[in-house]
Amino acid sequence: MRQSVLKLKNWGLVTSRQGKGVYLRDIDPIEWHVHAFERGTRRVDPARGVDDWKASIEELGRVPSQDTPKVTVERAPDDIAEWLALEPGTFAVARRRLRRVDGVPFQTADSWFPMDIAMNSQLMEERDVTMAGGILKNIGHPQVRRRHILRAWLPTDEETKRLELDPDATNPIIRHVIVGYGADGKPIRCMVTIAPGDRNVLIYDFEE
Repeated sequence: MRQSVLKLKNWGLVTSRQGKGVYLRDIDPIEWHVHAFERGTRRVDPARGVDDWKASIEELGRVPSQDTPKVTVERAPDDIAEWLALEPGTFAVARRRLRRVDGVPFQTADSWFPMDIAMNSQLMEERDVTMAGGILKNIGHPQVRRRHILRAWLPTDEETKRLELDPDATNPIIRHVIVGYGADGKPIRCMVTIAPGDRNVLIYDFEE
């Protein structure tokens, strides 16, 4: 019995509460249609503060929300620096967000920008900034090409804490990276989304 419960817990199907026992988890994942995210005519409503991601969640009949963004200027980690074509140790602007669905953390979304792109722009504001076409387009740096990079692994302690995951579960997280490029071919944004595998279904739909 104990081994069976341990297996269910490792699969993320049950959770334990100290002194209260083991409970079946209520998992209702979202379908994130990545191929349509921030492409073409964005589904935005600046008056309501609804960006493209929130609009996609509303289309599923769910309730999206986002914690107040945290903006820092710091040395870019090596992988971020490589994606942004920066020298190792270069300072960059990080804009960190926690996205919730029905009040539950579903994704972290951390966007990194070169200093000359982000400084003295709305990207530095610690609030939800919703603009038709996106902030980058409105500050004169539209993204014309994107590269997607996906990888899965077990969550780190920091990711477990931010996403309020069961520290004993062994469900993998999905790291979804979008590197955006400007008209000159240089990277201008690196967005890193951490999505727990049991809460998110990533969908790509392409026509032949």
